[in-house]
Amino acid sequence: MTRVLPWALTGLLLATAIAYPLTAGAARDAVSWSIVLLGAALAVVHASLSRRLGLAVLGTVALASVVFESVGLATGFPYGSYTYSDALGPTLLGVPFLVPLAWLMMAWPSWLLAHRLVPGSRIGRIAVAAYVFAAWDVVLDPQLVQAGYWTWAHPSPGLPGIDTVPLTNLAGWLLAGVVLMTALDLLAARRTPTLPDHAPLLALAWMTLGGALAHVGWLGLPGSAAWGVVLALPVLVALGLRHRGAAARRRARAVA
Repeated sequence: MTRVLPWALTGLLLATAIAYPLTAGAARDAVSWSIVLLGAALAVVHASLSRRLGLAVLGTVALASVVFESVGLATGFPYGSYTYSDALGPTLLGVPFLVPLAWLMMAWPSWLLAHRLVPGSRIGRIAVAAYVFAAWDVVLDPQLVQAGYWTWAHPSPGLPGIDTVPLTNLAGWLLAGVVLMTALDLLAARRTPTLPDHAPLLALAWMTLGGALAHVGWLGLPGSAAWGVVLALPVLVALGLRHRGAAARRRARAVA
């Protein structure tokens, strides 16, 4: 059961994500909520089953997200000036309850990927995890601005091809990512996992690369689609090199 549950949540999450570009209006809002709830549930369940840290991860991410988002709403730092619409429901300190769950959906898989790529270096893990965390938002933010969930007061200058989200947002996500991933690394790095990380990493891959496909094919957002692919390439290359190195070591042991 412990191995089946993360995969069941991942399957539901991917099916729901596929439905997003095929819906509109209230149905799309319901799909958005479902994606976030399923992604957050996957993170908590996997953290609980693999390292017995589900509630600790939930609390850490919730605290960081509310602090960063409430300060951002009040001051414009570190993301830039933005406002949430009423579509995301109830709020705490102006931050919709759905937002910490979205951070959770993104944060735990980002840290897991960094832990796989840079197992022996805390600074390296934090840097990679913050990069993945921020890169995910590069794809996600234009989609949710398009859906009307929030609005930027000054969307320019932005990344080439993305004219609805300012560069300050990327800088803010990198800063928030460093802080949050430092906390998660201190919390989880010394715990020996008892469950593989394949399910949340598949969710991460689909939500970024599949999201980029949806952007260019259905949502009319080719700029964020292109950036999603570009930002994913270094990670894919690093994963390929790590897999190649592991295969070479296995062959060497077999020969010996």
